[in-house]
Amino acid sequence: MQLAETAVKRAAAVASLELLNGDHAGQRYSLAAEKSVIGRHPECQVVIDLGAVSRQHAIISQINGDYLLEDNKSRNGTVLNDQLITGRQQLQPGDRVKICDLEFEFQLETPISSRQTFTPERTLSDFGFGVLMEEDDNGNASDSRGSVMSKLDVSSGLGNSIKFTANPEVKLRALIEITQSLCKTLSLEDVFPKLLDSLFKIFMQADRGVVALKSKEGKIVPRAVKLRRGDDEDSIRLSRTIVNEVLNSKQAILSADAATDERFEMSQSIADFRIRSLMCAPLVNSDGEALGLIQIDSLDQRNRFQQDDLEVLAGVATQAAFVLENIQLHENLVKQNRMERDLQLAHKVQQSLLPSAPPAINNYHFFDFYEPANMVGGDFYDYILLPGDRVAVILADVSGKGVSAALVMAKLSADVRYCLASEPELNRAVNRINTGFCRNGWEDRFVTFILMVLDPKLHEVTLVNAGHMPPLLREREGVVTPLSPNESGMPLGVSEDFEYVATKRKLEPGQFVTLFTDGLSEAMNPQKQLYGIERLEKRMSPKISDVAELGRAILQDIKQFVNGFPQSDDMCLVCFGRSSCPDE
Repeated sequence: MQLAETAVKRAAAVASLELLNGDHAGQRYSLAAEKSVIGRHPECQVVIDLGAVSRQHAIISQINGDYLLEDNKSRNGTVLNDQLITGRQQLQPGDRVKICDLEFEFQLETPISSRQTFTPERTLSDFGFGVLMEEDDNGNASDSRGSVMSKLDVSSGLGNSIKFTANPEVKLRALIEITQSLCKTLSLEDVFPKLLDSLFKIFMQADRGVVALKSKEGKIVPRAVKLRRGDDEDSIRLSRTIVNEVLNSKQAILSADAATDERFEMSQSIADFRIRSLMCAPLVNSDGEALGLIQIDSLDQRNRFQQDDLEVLAGVATQAAFVLENIQLHENLVKQNRMERDLQLAHKVQQSLLPSAPPAINNYHFFDFYEPANMVGGDFYDYILLPGDRVAVILADVSGKGVSAALVMAKLSADVRYCLASEPELNRAVNRINTGFCRNGWEDRFVTFILMVLDPKLHEVTLVNAGHMPPLLREREGVVTPLSPNESGMPLGVSEDFEYVATKRKLEPGQFVTLFTDGLSEAMNPQKQLYGIERLEKRMSPKISDVAELGRAILQDIKQFVNGFPQSDDMCLVCFGRSSCPDE
């Protein structure tokens, strides 16, 4: 069991060869491939440009988590721990591999992937690896010593520094890998961890990396981190000085030794982090907006980043920002499509709450029209059959528009049916509807509401008005007058204790009643003029044979008036009336 666990850990570990002597001492070569060839040929994973080295001198293979070294029939042989090898030899951390005059140390480190994660938006202090935004001790932004003022700047003193990077072939492969991985994904969850994976192959001196994005509130939120060493806990930190400069200037920053860099001298947090070399590049979209940043840093002062490293990181950041922008556009499109589907479903649900057909009553005719300003709306009408062959005609308008108004109206529709079924007195039924609406806690919502009950046997209508515009009565001769204009009570939801009043009147042959919401009377034309109730009454006056003709005439006149101007409010119209001839 212990051997198996060891094999699993070794299989996931990151192996490399570190050059111990020569002009490029300190250079490290990754052994990420299943077979890493050491030799003089430029396609080798470890390129040694010496005449005594064979073109493909030796091979290090990964097999079941073990790293095995073998000489590839070279001219001068391969030495492991001062012994010339024959066949395959297993490598252990700290082993010395000598090829001609160059000596390497085999290193096996804690896996990168075990220290990598992606996180949805969280604050920096909540991040699993302790990613923190540190305030700098110098709060004076005008102090040039405490601010970053350079463009792709390299600190002084790099003339004798050791260049530590992957060979050009490894870098090219990693850049191709970045391009392919970025182009294949439309998920932030995938793109940033893969991006850091590839950057660590390019920058082998990198110890830590983080990709952070701006939230909608402007906060810097880490989305992916990577640590090369497993024991490097609680160490991903961002300096506010650097972050602010990178995001504000939209320029990439290189510091060969951030702990002693004159630009960051007043930032105690940088010195405390043990950061010896860092690169930070902004993610800038096509509109010039900084979406976030990529930061890579190293703790080894011998192995500092160079100017060409920064140029590579800046190029990768530009490509990553382009992909990030596309991902965000795709996510917004997906959300918009999902919302449209939800609205379409809500529209169908709301339409199902409306009457499928008007009631069929001898000597009476009905016409109705409903059109929300958006997919769903807050206007509502209904016909409810009551005992004694009576029919209740209901029209209501919830304050506000859209989904929230539609949900309130759906609840009100159920309450109205219940109260009318359980309370024979109409004014008392409306009192109960109002009390229930107030107690539902709809905050600032209210409803203007009309209830008219038609008794076709008595040719009588009973009206209760809760804050709505009075219905319009059209006489047979064409005279139009409002019904009970002085008996309008408060809208539903304003006062729980309000007592509503019911009024009655006869409906003579040829008399029509029109109920409407303010979406009709306040319909607007391109000159921002309102249609108005006066024009509505005038349009109702000419000779009309039935309520269907009346309703169509009203809608046609409104359409001509608005002349294509966008509808700003829900429209609801209900007309009903008594036939001119008793036997119709």
